[in-house]
This record gives sequence, C-alpha cells and structure tokens, in this order.
Amino acid sequence: MTAVPLLSRALYEEVAELLRQRIFSRELPPGAWIDELKIAEELGISRTPLREAIKVLAAEGLVTMKVRRGAYVTEVSQQDLREVYELLALLEADAAESACWRATEDDLAALERMHADLEAAADPETGSRERFFELNEAFHLRLLDLGQNRWRKQLVNDLRKVMKLNRHGSLFKQGRVAESLAEHRAILDALRRRDAAGAAQAVRVHFANGLQAAV
Repeated sequence: MTAVPLLSRALYEEVAELLRQRIFSRELPPGAWIDELKIAEELGISRTPLREAIKVLAAEGLVTMKVRRGAYVTEVSQQDLREVYELLALLEADAAESACWRATEDDLAALERMHADLEAAADPETGSRERFFELNEAFHLRLLDLGQNRWRKQLVNDLRKVMKLNRHGSLFKQGRVAESLAEHRAILDALRRRDAAGAAQAVRVHFANGLQAAV
C-alpha cells in the first residue's frame, strides 16, 4: 500500500485557505492572474502544493484554470449570480422548513441571539463591516444546521464561496442592510410560529431581494 503524504496534503490545504482569504479580501480581485512563481517564492514552497491548492479553489469555483496559461480569480457574471442565488434560495428555504419541525426552543433562542449580534454589527457607529459579513454567514449556516442535512449544508458552503466574490457589491447598497435584517426577523418569526411554509417563503423573499441588490 502506498503511504499517504500527510504533510504535503496539509500544506496544500493551508495554501488553499491562504489564497481563499486573499480572494475574499480582494487582495486577489476577480480577474487577477495567480502568479505561481511569485507566490511560491513568497511562501517558501515548491509549486507542486501551490498547484494542488489552485485545483482545490478551481473545484470551488473561486479560480478559473486555462490550459497552458495558468489560473485567475473567477469573474462572476450576473448570470452566475442568478444561478447561485436561485440554488441558495431553494436549499435554504428547504432547510428553514425542516428547522420548523426539528429545532428546539433553545435552538431558536440561540439563533435569535446570533441575529441580535448581527444587528449590533450593522450599527454604523459601533459596528464592523467584516464582523457583519461573518455573523451574517454564521446565521445562515446555523439555520442550515437546524435543518439537519449535512449534504445540503455542504452544497450551500460551496455556493456561498462563489457568492462571496460579489458580496461587497450587494449588502452595502443603499438601505440593503436594514432590509436584510428585517428579512431575517421575518424568518425568525415564522420559525417561532413553527410555520414551515412561511419560513420557506421568507427565505425565498430574502434571496430574491438579495439577488436584486447584487445585480
């Protein structure tokens, strides 16, 4: 049996995460070519783990690879965004419907506390944009947890990575933060009433409005 190179695997995963964060922070903006030689020298690694890391990001949709040309950060088109939002709406609406039957009162109380933290992060005087993004994603992922389907959550995680390529151009459009928070409250209200159809519809409205802001 061939030995598994655990250290090499750990290295390319670490490199993938580093590049992923550079992409999300716009240090590597959409359309930017990934300079393999420069990055390998900067990190003090060979190009082999770097190329493996790039393959991981390509599988996630964050990087586009061109034969004999290298790879660049994916540029998300309006059609891409529509497709991603449509799938997220479908999957997260299903999760919200399931959560109405599966979530305990303590689960919902914790989700409400998370939303209170999100509202605090949105405060223009004392809040933080990055903290808002972090908590907003955490809110959605926690709702997925309450739906209790790990395959659904895995699909959403991958789709949300693509959506992050455009996140700075959507939530902070005029008035969108306040609208988004109100939409979250509508989802929470439906969950509290154990209104599965209402929760699913509130999620669909949330993503429809998010898509309108994004494009």
